[in-house]
Amino acid sequence: MKVRQQRVANIIKKDISEIIQYEVNDPHVGFVTVTDVEVTADFSYATVYVSFLGKQPRNEAGLEALNRAKGRIRGLLARGLDIYKTPELIFKLDDSLARGNRIDAILKDVVPQPTEGGTKKE
Repeated sequence: MKVRQQRVANIIKKDISEIIQYEVNDPHVGFVTVTDVEVTADFSYATVYVSFLGKQPRNEAGLEALNRAKGRIRGLLARGLDIYKTPELIFKLDDSLARGNRIDAILKDVVPQPTEGGTKKE
């Protein structure tokens, strides 16, 4: 990603986080974290990766609520961006934490854990 794209992505990430926290009043959103934003080279689309606190049904409900509020979020975002066209927002679930936990669990099963005293049992 080019420097300008990365700069715009960082601004969008910060602004959307604040908009969701202070302006979106849907209880289905709950506690959401914007984990990453990727912007296309022509700034027409921004993929916003989000993570929710809770189980899978909570994630799906939160993502639906964000998609319902997409127009309002984009309108508020346009005020803070200094570019000609505000990107169309695409919200996606960021499942990297779940994948990381799953990989960690697999590694714990494969790699023998040290016993008390700091030495491995042989």
